[in-house]
Amino acid sequence: MTGTTLPGPIDPPARLLMGPGPVSAYPSVLRAMSAPLVGQYDPFMTTSMAETQELYRQVWGTVNEATVLIDGTSRAGIEAAILSLVRPGERVLVPVFGRFGLLLAEIAERAMAEVHTIEVPWGQVVPVSLIEQAIRRVRPTLLALVQGDTSTTMNQPLEEVGALCEKHGVLFYADATASLGGNAFEADAWGLDAATAGLQKCLGGPSGSAPLTLSERAVEVVRSRRRVEAGIREPDDPDASDFVRSNYFDLGMILDYWGPRRLNHHTEATSMLYAARECARVILAEGRDAVVERHRLAGDAMLAGVRGLGLEVFGDVAHKMHNVVAVEIPDGVPGDAARAALLTDFGIEIGTSFGPLHGRVWRIGTMGYNARQDAVLTTLAALEAVLRRFGCAVPPGGGTEAAADVYRGA
Repeated sequence: MTGTTLPGPIDPPARLLMGPGPVSAYPSVLRAMSAPLVGQYDPFMTTSMAETQELYRQVWGTVNEATVLIDGTSRAGIEAAILSLVRPGERVLVPVFGRFGLLLAEIAERAMAEVHTIEVPWGQVVPVSLIEQAIRRVRPTLLALVQGDTSTTMNQPLEEVGALCEKHGVLFYADATASLGGNAFEADAWGLDAATAGLQKCLGGPSGSAPLTLSERAVEVVRSRRRVEAGIREPDDPDASDFVRSNYFDLGMILDYWGPRRLNHHTEATSMLYAARECARVILAEGRDAVVERHRLAGDAMLAGVRGLGLEVFGDVAHKMHNVVAVEIPDGVPGDAARAALLTDFGIEIGTSFGPLHGRVWRIGTMGYNARQDAVLTTLAALEAVLRRFGCAVPPGGGTEAAADVYRGA
């Protein structure tokens, strides 16, 4: 780099991340990430891995032994689940009610599955009766369903789906990236065979680690496709002909890495393990139900606040996620310019959306560390000021007072 000027050390600006994710991390999660590194088979490391597995069993509401982390963003967890559970040519059914259902279909297609979708208009959830009709018609190996889709803010009910899948002999996978921690999730009680998430939403951490849990039925499928790579393969290791067509996302080897064998499949991302462990520890220390209730309260306050400003809310509010609300951008207000003003002048980030909702709604999140009263009220006060700047007549203090009333009522 002769003749060039080196950049200075990383020094991010102060931001209040109130979009659909990522969000501001819990301070203790950031501190955990600065802890010293150890070797991947150091007793401290393997103990921390085992502790993290047990913590996430409680977060997921499961006793599944196969509860691990996938090194990568939430999408890495999705790919690991679908690639490992679905053989080429098998049928996958994906109910779609937003962008991330389309993503599940995309990943299943890349896994060379025969993909079938059923769709409802964005802003709605998929009726269980429609799912059952499609299962009877398609006869899929796997049903892949998003719980909370931040593109539309809808929270798909899952309680009845597991029994439906068991009745028809279908594996049931849920993507809980945007919902786990802030909305109820009961992996065992709801009959999930697989579920994945990410840290950067309600779990209150950085993107880069994907919690995953598998039922015994799902583990049987993964084990039936086992192939250990050359160089670490033992003479008695199985070598399935229909092995998982990804090395990195092969859950068979990943489970052996996290299990007693400690297969040398990859080197665990130590700092991300620390972060994931702390995310789960924070939630369980507060109480899993209490954290969900905190998200519900913050979400109700934000919903009341934007309505108090005279803004319309997109979608079926009865099925809205606790942790994000989609706000219709008022006529005459340039959506992207207003978002930029919030960021530049107040250091607050909110989101736009995708596809048919791009430029039509803002998405405002209340999740993780930011599911708290001061963050809600600060965001609403700043939003009021920006709306006034762009010529939108809003009731003075209407947002903050409506939100504060929700907190006072609690």
